[in-house]
Amino acid sequence: MASLKETRVKIDSVKKTQKITKAMELVAASKMRKAQERMNLSKPYATKILDVIGHLANAHPEYRHVYFEERPLKRIGFIIVTSDRGLCGGLNNNLLKLAVQKMREAHAEGIEVDLCLIGTKAASFFRRLNANVVASANHLGDAPQVQQLIGVIEVMLSAYREGKLDKLVVFRNEFVNTMTQKPEAQQLLPLVHSDDKSKMKHWDYIYEPDPRELIDSLLQRYIESQVYEAVIENLACEQASRMVAMKSATDNAGGLIDDLKLVYNKARQAAITQEISEIVSGAAAV
Repeated sequence: MASLKETRVKIDSVKKTQKITKAMELVAASKMRKAQERMNLSKPYATKILDVIGHLANAHPEYRHVYFEERPLKRIGFIIVTSDRGLCGGLNNNLLKLAVQKMREAHAEGIEVDLCLIGTKAASFFRRLNANVVASANHLGDAPQVQQLIGVIEVMLSAYREGKLDKLVVFRNEFVNTMTQKPEAQQLLPLVHSDDKSKMKHWDYIYEPDPRELIDSLLQRYIESQVYEAVIENLACEQASRMVAMKSATDNAGGLIDDLKLVYNKARQAAITQEISEIVSGAAAV
């Protein structure tokens, strides 16, 4: 059995850890609310531009952008969005497992994969796998701006326009609620026809002055908005997952402290009993 001093040291150590995890839980809760606000502000634009692209995909304009063309799959681009920091449960691991699974499926079919990594966790993970990373961005902070992502997004879009990529997919975490975050893979390119019945009618917009210029600009903004929205939503997922993980760690620390106190009290009681026995034995000997 551990000595009284060792047990006291362990209790003090766990109490200090508990204070740290409790503070991290409160900080994560505060940051999650701010991240949710940014996510809710970015969603209307991302949703509306998605509707417009859905109409364009089902329409038959005179000018058909290369983003609408479907090609035989030889090389796919993956944009993988993770966090810069850990201590957020299985959020990053679940997303990376999904990405690795899709990579293995592609390789099994003889399809190569190029990676664009957003977040330090993705960069460190795929560096160990010696994957083909063509672009990366990290340390975006708690309030990322779309300008920080334009460079890496353009690397992937340029490769697609030049025919080096035949498909572009973004891997992201969906914020379901505070307790649940779901990893998913969303196809960005080629743009697929929408199954929404409200968009199935073959009508088109009136373009002024030139449909080529407007559609090129619109599709560029669409891809940027979808990736940016994925980054913003991932921040909300990260803080929610960290808050839950730190609450669990705090609760576990409390349970461990109770167990150590029980061990401490038993050891103290045994020590007192032994001292009494020694005193009684000494008195009897006299």
